[in-house]
Amino acid sequence: MRGNSSSMRVLSPSDADAAVAAMRDNPGALALAGGTDLMVSWNVGALNGRTVVDLSRIAAWRRIEMGPASVRIGALATHAEIQRHPALRRHFPLLVEACATVGAAQIQNRGTLGGNVANASPAGDSFPPLAVYEAKVLCVSGSGRRVLPLDEVFAGVKKTHLAAGELIEAIDLPLPARPPDRRFFRKVGSRLAQTISKAMGAGLLWLGPDGRVEDIRVAFGSVAPTVRRLRRAEALLRGQPLTPELAAEAVALLPEDVSPIDDIRSTRAYRLRVCGNVLRDFLLEDAR
Repeated sequence: MRGNSSSMRVLSPSDADAAVAAMRDNPGALALAGGTDLMVSWNVGALNGRTVVDLSRIAAWRRIEMGPASVRIGALATHAEIQRHPALRRHFPLLVEACATVGAAQIQNRGTLGGNVANASPAGDSFPPLAVYEAKVLCVSGSGRRVLPLDEVFAGVKKTHLAAGELIEAIDLPLPARPPDRRFFRKVGSRLAQTISKAMGAGLLWLGPDGRVEDIRVAFGSVAPTVRRLRRAEALLRGQPLTPELAAEAVALLPEDVSPIDDIRSTRAYRLRVCGNVLRDFLLEDAR
């Protein structure tokens, strides 16, 4: 611990129980994972007088473990560690691709998956893959543990449904019954590297033996306050053969699932056009 009335007060618990106790005993404390966002606030003095709970010593939350039905990614696993892990590369390649787009190597070596989720940015690179992989977020607090589907974690721009003092300890990715027949991850920005997304998406597609859509999951980010699954388009496509006409119908449903805005990075019209093009290309992959 260090600090005075005008500086940060930093606590550094050595295990999960101590971290939960520190959050419980210090109402309003901020959890520090990789710090790639929080340290920006520290540099401009926005954390003066705040208590920060540094989670970096919790070794158990750094593990990535393969189980019989899922892969569990500790909240403190970094984007770089995710890219290197063989089970994630084999079973969840879209998340690996997304983590490779997060800033530069320095950010990938510091930034954590749990911190990315807790930060709740609409442009979080990992969120579309996590959404289509139907990730479960494991949370812990003084009241106990609970599991939230990813889409129940986010409450809005930089807001979550985590309770006061609640921490993310891991993210579970359920193993699919069989690999998808198609997949995609696409990030669209002002340049090829180190950019905040104008729009980004991820998708998984399973085809039946007759060529009809057996199952499909598509999600887009940076086009709404939170990551969005294309639930209406997915429902339309299931059980249907993929045709240009059906793809056009799915694209037309986009505004019912996403709500992009005009901002400093892009416009609503551009974002809708990009998402439509990406979705159409994914659905008609074999027809090109």
